[in-house]
Amino acid sequence: MSETALLPAAPEAPAVPAARGRSARVLVLSIAGLVASVAMILLSASPDYFVTTLRLVVAAAGVALMVVSGSALGRQLFGPAFDLSFWFSVAWLLLLGLAVTFAPWLPFGEHLDVANSLDQPINASPDPFSANPLGTNLFGLDLLARSVYGARSSLVIAVTAVVIGTVIGGAIGMVAGYFQKSVDRVVGIFTNSLLAVPPLILLIALATVLEPRIRNIAFALSLLTIPGMVRLARATTMLYAPREFVVAARALGATRVRILFRELLPNVLLPIVSLAIVMISILIVAEASLSFLGLGIEPPEPTWGNMIAEGEGTVFEDHPHIVLVPGTFLFLTVFAFNLVGEKARRRWDPRSVKL
Repeated sequence: MSETALLPAAPEAPAVPAARGRSARVLVLSIAGLVASVAMILLSASPDYFVTTLRLVVAAAGVALMVVSGSALGRQLFGPAFDLSFWFSVAWLLLLGLAVTFAPWLPFGEHLDVANSLDQPINASPDPFSANPLGTNLFGLDLLARSVYGARSSLVIAVTAVVIGTVIGGAIGMVAGYFQKSVDRVVGIFTNSLLAVPPLILLIALATVLEPRIRNIAFALSLLTIPGMVRLARATTMLYAPREFVVAARALGATRVRILFRELLPNVLLPIVSLAIVMISILIVAEASLSFLGLGIEPPEPTWGNMIAEGEGTVFEDHPHIVLVPGTFLFLTVFAFNLVGEKARRRWDPRSVKL
């Protein structure tokens, strides 16, 4: 055997500096990509440089670059589990909530009274450097202000309807899941009866009878949430009712009301809340559909549905921003609620609980 074979192998050079160099390059490229994407979006929003089609292409490219760069930057800063879409959804809902809350004190243009917008240009295109950054409609009303105030109407209606449906449906479902037998059969008939009626037919029928007010629309939409809440609360209650802590409480002489509120409700509440978040997005779309058909909140009071209806037909061909602005608000809000609700459902799904 040669002497060289007996010599120890030379240690490999550490790969840490190379990995750090790659991380630094990715970090720099991500920040540069974010800056470039913001510049592209701002450039596409200005009507002085490009025609409409090219502006849309530049804006889409800027959004795509922002998503890629933001994901890479987030993974570099917060680890590989970073979810850009989730945090974007949370940020959008927080921003929208703050804008809706403080809308009367924000420097928005006129959103309601046409008499106060006589000096404003009509159908003005979006321009981030003007007094109307998202443009105006055919009455000269500011689209940014109308979109924010429209969010107030849509969110109040959807959240109120979900709260009503969650309280009523959750209580009925827990009672049916705990007592079962004849109570469960009666609740099943009631739930199936509501599910047998097409939702749009039911909403149109109620809208023709009730006055188009926020309270009435919220009541009508709450009927859509009750069956789903009943079924989820019933299934979750039946899952936890045989558990040891419920049996022990029953053996110690706890009343049925105490068992339902103290033992079962905390375990049923989390899955219901996750479904309620998703239901908010569904009811926002339902309310927008009613307003688009002229059965919801009537103009000039803004909602996303009647704002989209303002731009249909030839108006959309000449001034697409009248539809795209409220449509974008509607899309981003529904997307955010859906994503946050699905994230909560995967975390709080009772089927994932280790029994």
